[in-house]
Amino acid sequence: MTGRARLFGDDINTDYIITSRRKRESLDPAVLRAYLFEEVDAGFAATVEEGDVIVAGKNFGCGSAMEVAVTAVLGAGIRAVVACSFSRTYYRNAVNNGLLPVECDTGGISEGDRLVIGDGEVRNQTTGAIMMAAELPGMMREIVAAGGLVPYFRRHRDFVV
Repeated sequence: MTGRARLFGDDINTDYIITSRRKRESLDPAVLRAYLFEEVDAGFAATVEEGDVIVAGKNFGCGSAMEVAVTAVLGAGIRAVVACSFSRTYYRNAVNNGLLPVECDTGGISEGDRLVIGDGEVRNQTTGAIMMAAELPGMMREIVAAGGLVPYFRRHRDFVV
């Protein structure tokens, strides 16, 4: 997976990603994409390109457990978030909805850097730096690859824990 880095800091909560009042208006990802990060940067959504990668510091997705914070990111064409750490709820919501959460040191990544996300690493094509990433457990990788938990279960109707 490759994409352009879109940089945010620490403690980005779910209301920064998509304000909770927007979910009362619509749950359609195509509608929500227009409001992505509007509380942080009102013009951000208009600049997002398909394949961009959100890059953040620690505790990304803290706050409420609203799944719509993942839905809005996916609706914008973003398929991965690279952060130093995630709230556990956002991390699981991301996996369950097919958004790849990647944990690694993001200190050497700048806005606009070209990133390649691979098995266990994030390669910064702009600087040449390689950051080792925490490996996503096997089943979680399969769920993300399937596009989320529902598509995964549709493919694996015989799934047994």
